[in-house]
Amino acid sequence: MTKNLLIVNFLAFAATWVLELRGIDLTQLLGLHFFLASDFQIYQFFTYMFLHGGFTHIFFNMFALWMFGSVIERVWGPKKFIFYYIVCGIGAGITQELVQYATYTIEGISAYQYVSAGGVQMTTDAYINLWTTIGASGAVYGILLAFGMIFPNERLFIIPFPFPIKAKWLIVGYIAIELFSAMTGPGDGVAHMAHLGGMLFGFLLIRYWQKHPDSSQGFGRSRGQEFFENMKRRYDQRQQQNNRMKAEQTDPRRESDEEYNARKRKNQEEVDAILDKIRKSGYDSLTKEEKKKLFDQSRES
Repeated sequence: MTKNLLIVNFLAFAATWVLELRGIDLTQLLGLHFFLASDFQIYQFFTYMFLHGGFTHIFFNMFALWMFGSVIERVWGPKKFIFYYIVCGIGAGITQELVQYATYTIEGISAYQYVSAGGVQMTTDAYINLWTTIGASGAVYGILLAFGMIFPNERLFIIPFPFPIKAKWLIVGYIAIELFSAMTGPGDGVAHMAHLGGMLFGFLLIRYWQKHPDSSQGFGRSRGQEFFENMKRRYDQRQQQNNRMKAEQTDPRRESDEEYNARKRKNQEEVDAILDKIRKSGYDSLTKEEKKKLFDQSRES
């Protein structure tokens, strides 16, 4: 699924460039407009996250998606991963709409506005039509948050720092930077609050899944989940074996070192004889007891 997202985003980026040469503006059609604008459509909450404003914009978003998304997908599985990705993207768009509405209300936009760069007078409708959001950053920031919550102590090398940083502190740093940038640079053309909105919706969804684990069973089990379950099962088996060994050590009737070594030698001789029989006559020549002996020995080793 991560690979498919990368392909779709790059295809959309190429289509934006090609169609622009023919006079078709995909950003105007599929970008997320302010909900009071005449160009707003409900589907834009989904389509905006596949558009990007330049090569640098798409490169860093897709690099982060490839680096962290592939890991999260292996843990959750493709269905759960894509559901989370879309929820974060839509959540980022909703957050951006709320921020734009607050700006619209607090600034008290009158019937006419001036664009400071050119001093052009325009109507309110024309002004709010300029508020268009594009990019997968909100969904990608949600993926970063998921990585930090699943692997909080994983150490990462981030340029320009010459030392590794734990994932949980990296996420905290990103949140602080986005909050600071949103308060100090609202005119920089970056939807900082949308980034935070993607992380917020991702956090709420993960917390919901943690409190209601049965709610995510409909997505199916991933290879990552099976891997961790197998690890846990092996760990439990080792714990049980250790407990048995401790009990044997405290048992006054436990066998001596000589008895233990003699028993191990005898078992090994029996296993060697069974293996030799397999080499000569094949596995099917073994009796039921010999097969059980070989299986038990493999479990002990």
